[in-house]
Amino acid sequence: MNATERYRVWCEKVQDKELREQLAAMKNDPKAIENAFYKDLEFGTAGLRGELGAGTNCLNVLTIAKVTQGIAESMRAHGQTTVAVSCDSRINSDLFKNEVACVMAANGIKAYVTRELMPTPFLSFLTRETKSDIGVMITASHNPAKYNGYKVYGGDGCQLTDGPATDMIGYIEKVDPFSVKHDTLDSYIKKGLIEYASDDMTEKYLQCVLGSSIDSAEGLKVAYSPLNGTGYKLVPEILRRAGVEKIDIVPQQSMPDGNFTTCPYPNPEKPEALRLGLELAEKCGSDILIATDPDADRIGTAVKHKGSYRLMTGNEIGVLLTDYILSRRKENGTLPADPVIVSTIVSTSLTERVAAEYGVTFYNVLTGFKYIGGVIGMLEAKGEADRFVLGFEESYGYLSGSYVRDKDAVVASMLIAEMTAYHLGRGKTLVDRIEEIYARFGTYEHKLKSYEYPGAEGGEKMRALLAGLRKNLPNELGGSRIVKTVDYMTQTEYDLPRSNVLSFTAENGSSLIVRPSGTEPLIKLYVTAASTPRENAAIFERIFAQIQTIFA
Repeated sequence: MNATERYRVWCEKVQDKELREQLAAMKNDPKAIENAFYKDLEFGTAGLRGELGAGTNCLNVLTIAKVTQGIAESMRAHGQTTVAVSCDSRINSDLFKNEVACVMAANGIKAYVTRELMPTPFLSFLTRETKSDIGVMITASHNPAKYNGYKVYGGDGCQLTDGPATDMIGYIEKVDPFSVKHDTLDSYIKKGLIEYASDDMTEKYLQCVLGSSIDSAEGLKVAYSPLNGTGYKLVPEILRRAGVEKIDIVPQQSMPDGNFTTCPYPNPEKPEALRLGLELAEKCGSDILIATDPDADRIGTAVKHKGSYRLMTGNEIGVLLTDYILSRRKENGTLPADPVIVSTIVSTSLTERVAAEYGVTFYNVLTGFKYIGGVIGMLEAKGEADRFVLGFEESYGYLSGSYVRDKDAVVASMLIAEMTAYHLGRGKTLVDRIEEIYARFGTYEHKLKSYEYPGAEGGEKMRALLAGLRKNLPNELGGSRIVKTVDYMTQTEYDLPRSNVLSFTAENGSSLIVRPSGTEPLIKLYVTAASTPRENAAIFERIFAQIQTIFA
């Protein structure tokens, strides 16, 4: 069926009042109908993510029911019987969480459900602790308020890899959303098919986080913003247990609110999302500002240095955590003989240079924390999970400890606080420490440029642009000769799955990595310059001018 035919079917069959109103509102808007119905919302290895609203290409109770029914049928075919379910603070997240649980229960699958919204890493923990076969987290991470999403985890607590996801897609595609039926939440609770996660599960999670503690954060003053998300309880609690002297929380962003009225793009990577936090830090004289995204898996940081606050990049915090964890654990005798650090191909290579003197085995994996989780799983299978000391990606995601298999802003908050207090105790800020590292290894600077291609036409344009780049590979980058090109769709040099990523490294040490986003209609470009700050500025200018001619 085409978009118009799908729209007509929905107008005939939808019973939900809110969805019917949304369908009526687009009656005389062919473009809106096209964008809402031109395809089914795609389920990939990262699950689903889309705009809230009526339509097959949007997030609503019908698309949630369709996907869940397909996953349930896949689970039954493989003899799987249990699922863990949670959600973040977004619009309709609780509604969707309950829909998932009820559809699963209707299929005879036991669902362990959180009573309230919780961070994404907690869902990974819950999946592992309840020995569930699958985990489902309703979240759109750091996207604007109009989005929601559906992340799926395996029994190991790691986001699905390609094989299981592909299997589920085959079942999902066959489901008619209007055929999915279920009883009430209360009825399934009475039958024992839905069970709320026990109250002591949160404490068990916090104890596991504390297991990664290295130093006390005693005396530290922290300004914190949960950005109206799920970190609002657990992050302040872990900071208090770490010894933080004073925690000031941004009042306008202190409680869950899926409208994100004070930060329309609740992404701690974005300076504008930290504006209120910085104002509070200034007012309170905080040593550091930390902010976590709505599902509390990413963390942004600003450090007080010489009277003002400097925003730290995700790569800088990754380098600093590498330096801090390895040096301190070596000093206190807890560093394993063959430590493992895992990062992604788009993250800074400076971490490898910092880690080299500690005998670290370093893994570079594809973008996505599931690949970092995969390395932890490999170590666990060999009885060597304790070798894992840090996993990180440049997009502000970090994990220390093997108790979960996703990035965790709760443990990152604790470690960043402890690291800050440690260096302050020696008369240094985190800025001082990163500058010392730059002085030794060179100033590694990284910039991310994204081009957006929305709607039905956008996806086709993205595919055409990437195909065109492969046909006409550049031989220079910002005026410097390219000495290495890697196409991760065809390469055999690295033991990595095929991926739609292109990498270019130039003679002067600069680099460019190009990849489409797995969750948004974006082409992302990661640019690195590794010279002096002045030379880096000129390198970036030349590379971005070149990029503009290709992707604008």
